[in-house]
Amino acid sequence: MRISEAIEGYLSHLADVRRLSPATVRGYRSDLAHLVRVSGDPDIRDLDVEALREWQWDATTNGLSKATAARRTSAVKGFFRWAREEGLIDADPSGRLVAPKRGRTLPTVVTAPALDDVLAAAEAEARTGEAVALRDHALLELLYGTGARVSEICDLDIDDVDHDRRTLRLHGKGDRERVVPYGVPAARALNAYLVRGRPALARRGESAASAVFFGVRGGRLGPRAVHALVSRVVAPTVGAESLGPHALRHSAATHLLDGGADLRSVQEILGHASLGTTQIYTHVSAERLREAYRLAHPRA
Repeated sequence: MRISEAIEGYLSHLADVRRLSPATVRGYRSDLAHLVRVSGDPDIRDLDVEALREWQWDATTNGLSKATAARRTSAVKGFFRWAREEGLIDADPSGRLVAPKRGRTLPTVVTAPALDDVLAAAEAEARTGEAVALRDHALLELLYGTGARVSEICDLDIDDVDHDRRTLRLHGKGDRERVVPYGVPAARALNAYLVRGRPALARRGESAASAVFFGVRGGRLGPRAVHALVSRVVAPTVGAESLGPHALRHSAATHLLDGGADLRSVQEILGHASLGTTQIYTHVSAERLREAYRLAHPRA
């Protein structure tokens, strides 16, 4: 069996058995496609560790970042473990493959005062009553107020909102559900959008009737439109040309920890499977503390 055929079986396993999200499966497909291109798509039994090391070398010499190279190596190792379990190969050639160490990079965090200004401007724009302005204000408030992933916000349905408890039911990675709270400002913005903005946008199309957020043509709002919104209104506050919605998630997590929330609670809010993933935000908070000390203390 050629590698490309085996990869299709592995991707089906990820989607149907492990129930990974479509976006995650697409990422695996992209990473494994690189192995097919470089190796020439031989029979899966013909690949040995030396061939895999040549594949790694090709990625390194073509300027791939350490993080991307490490991710691709992880994807390949996972693929060959599956192939061994399925009996497609007798031995796993990736067992001695060493992934490059990732450099730790701290996520971009927008300060609370800067976000207050952004949200105040969005609220002022929403007072015009224009449907898109009402939607954008609610989007920004919920992204920051819940720390949700952009895909989770875009996938929200009306039944996922509990107005009495002020909570959202989010559908995260691996089809895992969690319930997260949102605050009073987000509640006001969301209610205003649902009453005055959403009906106007829904009338522009006939699909996605259950969606909370609609695009300008009446379909379910997509991540690309949210990225464009955040990049347009939030990026200038940190002096960046582009900034994705994940920056609001990073900011929410960091501000929660700065405000005294414990790490386990932040893990639950963010929907991280591992506490280790959440711990990056303790490093962000420590960096902010050191910077404040350096700027303010006379003996720094």
